[in-house]
Amino acid sequence: MPSQLTASRSSALAGQVRAPGDKSMSHRSMIFGGMAVGVTTVEGLLEGDDVLATARAVEAFGAQVERTGEGEWRIVGAGGFKTPLSVIDCGNAGTGVRLLMGAAAGYPLTATFDGDASLRKRPMKRVTGPLAEMGARFDWLAAEDRVPVALTGGALTGIDYVQTVASAQIKSAILLAGLNAEGVTTVTEPEKSRDHTERMLRAFGAEVTVEEQGEGWTITLNGGQPLKAAHVAVPGDPSSAAFPLAAGLIVPGSEVTVEGVMLNTLRTGLFDTWIEMGADLTINNRRQAGGEDVGDITARYSRLKGVVVPEERAASMIDEYPILAATAAFAEGVTVMRGVGEMRVKESDRIALMVNGLRACGVEVEEEPEGFLVTGGDVRGGATVATAHDHRIAMSHLVLGLAAEQPVSVLDPEMIATSFPGFVQMMNGLGGRIG
Repeated sequence: MPSQLTASRSSALAGQVRAPGDKSMSHRSMIFGGMAVGVTTVEGLLEGDDVLATARAVEAFGAQVERTGEGEWRIVGAGGFKTPLSVIDCGNAGTGVRLLMGAAAGYPLTATFDGDASLRKRPMKRVTGPLAEMGARFDWLAAEDRVPVALTGGALTGIDYVQTVASAQIKSAILLAGLNAEGVTTVTEPEKSRDHTERMLRAFGAEVTVEEQGEGWTITLNGGQPLKAAHVAVPGDPSSAAFPLAAGLIVPGSEVTVEGVMLNTLRTGLFDTWIEMGADLTINNRRQAGGEDVGDITARYSRLKGVVVPEERAASMIDEYPILAATAAFAEGVTVMRGVGEMRVKESDRIALMVNGLRACGVEVEEEPEGFLVTGGDVRGGATVATAHDHRIAMSHLVLGLAAEQPVSVLDPEMIATSFPGFVQMMNGLGGRIG
């Protein structure tokens, strides 16, 4: 991929496409398959850089991992992880490294986790803290709270952990460690975060209970539960589907359909928000795939209005705020996005990057410590935007450029391959102008 990409104002977009496999479920299918006993088969796997890094890690922990076709994989697990022969390089995969730490912590092994320059900047104590309370040991090899870090696992004790901020990564790491801990492990969340781990644990034969607690819930599992191999059908990723759908909403005359999109209610906050903004968004052919609700979503060009996004919705759409901000730039009025401080510790400081990029394109934006406000209208464009190697920042500004008055370029777009390897081809296939 070139060192920069440019998106230019496009004519009406049209067509039907299929979203890449869901990244969250793809990571989990690899890790669970590696922990299980027997042969796990996966279809629809996202073959992006992040998931492939997780596949290599699972193989290093002792599983046999084989690609059998496009999106089709076979994982032969031996019922546990063993000490790897080399450093576990997780690349840019924050989900991968945190879930792998949780899984590995339950076994009597030593492993060193590392990643690329971006991953080395991301905080890890949110996961290593509770794992250490369970009995795992972590030795920071460079900067504290950052990879590289050496983990010594095994002999864990269950924990009763109350999260202050809902996070599926933290919850999942604790539950995976709890599978091989002595006693009971519980995680209580103040708000509901995505529940792919709980669903998939059941599919792999584990007993998991979930009890509603106000706006949140408490998840409980007993230690000493072996996982049994399963078949996983990975549905389309709503976070990736968001980009062609957003383009359909903001490029005049467009009608874009994305097929097979996961409709788990803990992942559809963006779609709910767009509908509140007046988006012509319809869902057809609802069905089940991989234990999840899926459907085909059609977006038609819409005159959007600014809204106040409920703060409690953040957990269900934290990765989608960049593309929401891009669509809000074309909406009439102000779109208020608060309670999203978590965006600052993703692959980059996504609040700062979106604010700077939108301002460079002539959009009025107000930045706050825990959020930002976008005032929409005509978007000038005509800027070259820094992405800090963040795939969602790059794709969001490229979508913006398809409807802006002047072309929009993004620097360092190579990281798009971490989550959406065919993004440019898909968008251009719909009639977009990106190159």
